[in-house]
Amino acid sequence: MSDPAIQARFQLTWPGFTLDVDLVLPGQGITALFGVSGSGKTSLLRCIAGLERAPQGRLLVDGDIWQSDTQWLPTHRRPIGYVFQEASLFGHLSVQDNLHYGLRRVRGVSSAALTQAIELLGIGHLLQRKPDLLSGGERQRVAIARALALSPRLLLMDEPLAALDLQRKREILPYLERLHRELQIPLLYVTHSPEELMRLADYLVVMQDGRAIASGPLRDTLARLDLPIDLGEDAGVVIEAQVAAVDSHWHLARVDFAGGSLWTKDQGLTLGQSVRVRVLARDVSLAQQPTASSIQNQLAGQLDAISDDSHPGLALVRVNIGSTQVIARLTRKALSELAIQPGQALWVQVKSVALL
Repeated sequence: MSDPAIQARFQLTWPGFTLDVDLVLPGQGITALFGVSGSGKTSLLRCIAGLERAPQGRLLVDGDIWQSDTQWLPTHRRPIGYVFQEASLFGHLSVQDNLHYGLRRVRGVSSAALTQAIELLGIGHLLQRKPDLLSGGERQRVAIARALALSPRLLLMDEPLAALDLQRKREILPYLERLHRELQIPLLYVTHSPEELMRLADYLVVMQDGRAIASGPLRDTLARLDLPIDLGEDAGVVIEAQVAAVDSHWHLARVDFAGGSLWTKDQGLTLGQSVRVRVLARDVSLAQQPTASSIQNQLAGQLDAISDDSHPGLALVRVNIGSTQVIARLTRKALSELAIQPGQALWVQVKSVALL
């Protein structure tokens, strides 16, 4: 992890619920707060924003104290941008006026930040429209631009895609990925969506019953078998890779990673481009020897660990491919018949690779 930017410790109790976290988070990239509804994700975000005051709390951002036993920085003095599930734009104002409204209430903010936000979110052509003439995805892009226009040192997003249908989510995700690439500030992103988690996050905090039961780089945390991260059919890993070859005849691209390579659909990729690929456990099978098969991705690996799955007839198996780990979902019957044991060399067959 890079130098920590956020040190957050909060204890807060309501009837039937207690938030109790102690976290050190990175100073750049996207940190996902992930868990089921009621796990404490939004409560943690609101404490960081100062919207909830934990009686016992300490918050440092880049070394500056925002909360301690003797100090409290109110929300309006915290240099944050906050994006909620609903865009909450003023219906009687144009997009441009909605964006400028917030600036008029904050002193010392440069208009250059607003110009950059408009460009990053691709909303220049929407400035003269009223909110009721925007799609749900467009409204959220305006809301994000409004938050960025304040030149925040920390951007908070509370399930910003939860109110959107699938088409609108796909419309806005590329813009969030652009923020991921170009923003130099940390972004805390609340979600319970495995797709958003795998596509956007660099760092993962797993919340359960008001506690952070795990935190760490996305790649390492997803590969843990001892965590109750309920991803269901979306259980799997994310691999950072680089485009090494493009086969124009078969419309495929080969991406290389630490330990091997995978073939995936070519989506207009360029050589040398950095990409993120998702390998789901349901798309991974294991074999004792390489075989002639329609499965094109076959890699030498070593079995690292075996864990129970959510069904008694299934198991999750973690395999090392060089320094990269993947997870396979197998039946207990297959494990028994293959006599698979930790430390065993075997072949990993990846049926499908999703380019994120």
